[in-house]
Amino acid sequence: MSSPGVEKHSISMPAETSEEIRSRVGARGFSAYIARAAARQLERDALDDILADMESAHGPVDEAEVAAIMQRLGR
Repeated sequence: MSSPGVEKHSISMPAETSEEIRSRVGARGFSAYIARAAARQLERDALDDILADMESAHGPVDEAEVAAIMQRLGR
């Protein structure tokens, strides 16, 4: 039985990865952990798309300028 708005999927992954996830969250938290990981990846993919669009419109990032900003931020 699944909740409204929830789909069940079968995925394959390395056994070592599965074991590490279960050791962190237990068997009952496995699906939620994978769902959060997928959501984070989708956010990163969207950010990559935005950055690619910005680079296409404005040209590549000036690495020296980025370094100067990072230095001002203390990083």
